[in-house]
This record gives sequence, C-alpha cells and structure tokens, in this order.
Amino acid sequence: MDHASLEALRSHHPAWRLLASPQAPLVASFLHRVFIAPNVRVMAAADLAEALEDELYALRERLGEETFSRKPAIDFLNDWASPEKGWLRKFYRQGSDEPQFDLTPATEKAIAWLGQLSERSFVGTESRLLTLFGLLKQMSEGSEADPAKRLAELQKRRDELDAQIARVQAGEVVLLDDTALKDRFQQFLQLARELLTDFREVEHNFRRLDRRVRERIALWEGSKGALLEEIMGERDAIADSDQGRSFRAFWDFLMSSRRQEELTALLDQVLTLAPVAELKPEARLRRVHYDWLEAGEHTQRTVAQLSQQLRRFLDDQAWLENRRIMEILRGIEAGTLAVRDSPPAGEFMDIAEPAADIELPMERPLHTPALKPVIADIALQAGAEDIDAAALYAQVVVDKARLAGHIRKALQERAQVTLRELTEAQPLQQGLAELVTYLQLGSETFRTVVDEGTSERIAWEAPASDGVPVRKTAHLPRIIFVR
Repeated sequence: MDHASLEALRSHHPAWRLLASPQAPLVASFLHRVFIAPNVRVMAAADLAEALEDELYALRERLGEETFSRKPAIDFLNDWASPEKGWLRKFYRQGSDEPQFDLTPATEKAIAWLGQLSERSFVGTESRLLTLFGLLKQMSEGSEADPAKRLAELQKRRDELDAQIARVQAGEVVLLDDTALKDRFQQFLQLARELLTDFREVEHNFRRLDRRVRERIALWEGSKGALLEEIMGERDAIADSDQGRSFRAFWDFLMSSRRQEELTALLDQVLTLAPVAELKPEARLRRVHYDWLEAGEHTQRTVAQLSQQLRRFLDDQAWLENRRIMEILRGIEAGTLAVRDSPPAGEFMDIAEPAADIELPMERPLHTPALKPVIADIALQAGAEDIDAAALYAQVVVDKARLAGHIRKALQERAQVTLRELTEAQPLQQGLAELVTYLQLGSETFRTVVDEGTSERIAWEAPASDGVPVRKTAHLPRIIFVR
C-alpha cells in the first residue's frame, strides 16, 4: 500500500480505470446485467451489441439525446476491450470468425466492490465470527501430529454430540432464531458470489499460461524434447500450486452426484424458511451449484487447450515436409509478438480495396461465347525423376480411444499401473505423438501420480529413410495411473 504501488495501480489496473471513468455507471450496470446476474461466461459480439443498443436507447430517452455519443454499440464494446481499458476480453473461438466477449477478472472485482457500497438494512456478524472460529479449529486440528491430542479432541467432540443427542431425545430442541438465520444466509450468499468471481481469475491465470506456451513455440529454435520438458514442467507447476490443488479439490467435490443432490436438497430446504424468504433472494440462487459447475467447465476447457497446442506442435514438426512454409509462419508469429506491446505509429499496413464494388446491371457486358482451345495431338513424355509421392499422403492420427482402452484394461487387473508398463505391454506405434497422448489422457481423463524422484526410460522404434528402424528413447519421471 505504498505510494508508488498505488500510483502504478491507478495508472495501469483496469479496475481502477473503470472506477475513475466517466462511463463507469454505464459500464458497470450494463455488464452486471448481461454477464454477472445471469452468470453468462461468454457472449457473441452481435448479441452483446444488440443488448447495449437497447441500453443506450433507454438511457438517451430518460437522460437526453446528448448523454452518450452516437457511435455504434460495437464501437463501445471494442473500446472497452482495448488494451487501454481492459474491461472486456475479445477473442475468437476456434472454427468461428465471429468475435466473442467475456468479462475480465478486474472488471468483475470492481463491480463486486461497487455492490458493497450500498447500505444494508441488516449486517450480520455472528456467522462470520463462527466461520472464523471454525476455520481456526480446522487448521489447528489438521496440523496436530500428536495422536494422543487428536484422540482427546475427537473424544471431546463425541461427548458434545452425545450431550446434544440426549437433549434432543429429552425433547429439548434448540432452533436458530430469525436473526441468526438471516445472518447465516447473507454469509452464504456473499461466499457463493465470491466463488463465481474467483473462477474467472483462475481461468485468467490458465489463459496466461497458454499464451506463454504459444509465445515459446513461436520463438523456439531448440529441440522438441527440450521445449516439451519446459512446457510440461510449467504446466505441472501450475496444476500442483496451491491454487491448482484447491481448484482440483473443489472440482472433485462438486462433481460428486451425491454432493450435488445434497446441495440441491439443502438449498430447497433453506429457501423455504420464512426468515430467508423475507430477504427475497434471487430465484437463480436455487441452482447456484450448477452455475459453479458451468464456470468450472470453462476453466477445464482452458486447460485442455494447452494439451491441444502441444499436439499441434508435434504434428507440425514431425509430419509436415515443407520446412520453408513453417519457417515463414514462425517468422510472422514472431514479428507479431514483437510489435504487440509497442505497435508502430501511423499506417503500417494497407488493404487493397476494403470497400465493396458496386456495379449496375446495365454495365454488365453482353455474353461472349468462350473460345474452344485447340489441343495438339502430342504424346506427353514422362519425366526422368523418380520421386516417391507416398509421403504426401501419409498422415498419422493417434487413436486416443485405443490408448484409453489399454489404460482401463490394465486398471481392471490392478490398482495402479505405470506408463512404462503400459508401453511395454503395448509398444508405441506412433512414437512421441502417442507418448504425449498418454500424458494428455493422464491429465484430462484418468487420475495420475508423478514420482519426481524416480526416472523411467521409455523406448520405441521409428522408421528411417533407409528402411532400417531407429530406436529412440525418452527419459521422464515415473507416471502412475491409479483407479
């Protein structure tokens, strides 16, 4: 909180720029209505521009025509997504040429802070104190290594439960009063909203990792093995970080069907209580756990894109024969990354005829019969070069279903199996690409444990130009697939 740090935040942080902007009421209210309130993660540019046009029309009718400039809504959105603002993220989905928009974590934080400025008729403190006390007890008990003290604490808790059971059996049932119910419900509502906000930040961190991977691939000049080792090491570091482990534990907990049914039953029971109904909670709160699932799926898809990028890199380097084309593409990518942070001033690229040509019907010429070419009756002579064209048609696709079947079959017979045992039982047929597919399955589909202290050597045979197979090996930590 020193002056230099705050000055840097004021100048560069998107949330601070939003709060200081004259358009803050428009931006915050509109983005809250279309993104945060309905829990929409991504929206197409056409739909978002149409919603903004309606919002601007209603505001101009109420506040006057000169309230906002008359530029199109899409220009507002592009301005909000510019690097100078950073309030929206503009991107293109794979296979689509229509831009998509999503909130940035900084914008969601600013909107959430604005929501806390309004006065509340009821401010509960008891539930927060109980939550803090419960967290301290969990940390104290969870870090206690002495078995005697753990047993004593468990015995104490069992005695308290026995005393409560005895009181209930005697007809003494203690209920929470209306104030305590409202206090705890407000605490639950705040934590549920903060959890949805955290998902965007986790997804943003994984997107930054994916961008760094793409930059490394575009600028890499070394061997494939060194690049894969560096990329996968960084990916594992993110997944094994505090944030990654916490997200994985949350996801495993929420993916349990029993937990989902329990959450649904608890929400239905709590929302029917009279003190909670007096607070008029949103109807969408009844399915808040499904909103968590939807937000978590977006994060999982971002992680999957990292594995797809590795596969594309292997395919490009191993099977494409035209090296010159790949060098040109890499040069274009490297040049793009070089000018991304400092674009040149003025006009640095021209597009020939960006506007549509208008032709009147009467300007079209009359039909002219095509001339039939005269082809001389000359026999074509075959060239003397003996070139094998089979390489142009040889494309290899790794069958992920076959590899997943090998893993499932091995896990039916034992509780765990190593990657080396799998490759020894089913030798690699497509070399390094098939090995990386095993790693991808271990990250996305199956549960794996990595033993960093033990190194394993995996070998396979690769075809050579002279027809004699070449034996290649890969050294990597022991990877164990578990049930």
